[in-house]
Amino acid sequence: MAEDAKDFTCISLDLRGTGESEQTEGEYSTEVLADDVAAFMRALGIQKAHISGLSLGAAIGMWLAAKHPDIVASLPCTGWSKTDPFLKTIIEGFQAMAKATGSVPEMVVLALFPWCLTPELYAAKPEYIQSLADFVRSRPAQSVESFMQQSNAVLSHDAEAQLGRIKAPTLITFGLHDVATSTRFADRMKGKIKNSEQLVFEGCAYAPIYENVEEFNDKTLQFLKRHAVSAIAAAP
Repeated sequence: MAEDAKDFTCISLDLRGTGESEQTEGEYSTEVLADDVAAFMRALGIQKAHISGLSLGAAIGMWLAAKHPDIVASLPCTGWSKTDPFLKTIIEGFQAMAKATGSVPEMVVLALFPWCLTPELYAAKPEYIQSLADFVRSRPAQSVESFMQQSNAVLSHDAEAQLGRIKAPTLITFGLHDVATSTRFADRMKGKIKNSEQLVFEGCAYAPIYENVEEFNDKTLQFLKRHAVSAIAAAP
């Protein structure tokens, strides 16, 4: 987001139960979290924003663009439209490790990172991997209970019936070597989001934003500038 901030006013928000945002009781869903983002924007007086999301943030962005189309200027997203049995198994594995270790940050570094980043990146830039791990561990630790609520929202995510309601220009991005949310989701997303384009980053797994920072920033900024309006870039 540092590169985006050169051209846009950028806000990165903590979802409920993460960072400095309070945890609430009850079930979370990607739809509810999208409503949170809409309420957050209203509270700050933000009439319209480019909504950039990775993973859960992308899932939330789809719901936000579908339910609140007037406040979404564009939607660059790296995500998936509906959790399938394979992704469900991966998330349940994260849940099991979080419970076993009692530490969400350690689960992220030891279990989630290997799905997000390629073996080649681990081999070529171990110090960079360590810096990402240090950042995760430096943040306010999410509780296991909150992680279970949030990951259950991932398990139940299904925005496929909503994709046709998305009017904002959408950039759908994938990593070529991503297994968790692979290009198996590409056709259904591209086919149902009318004003959309697709970009696949070679040499990347789940998180091109961290694996090929320069190209990711360049491509997404080009997209944002093409669709620039009087809006703020926000990342859930």
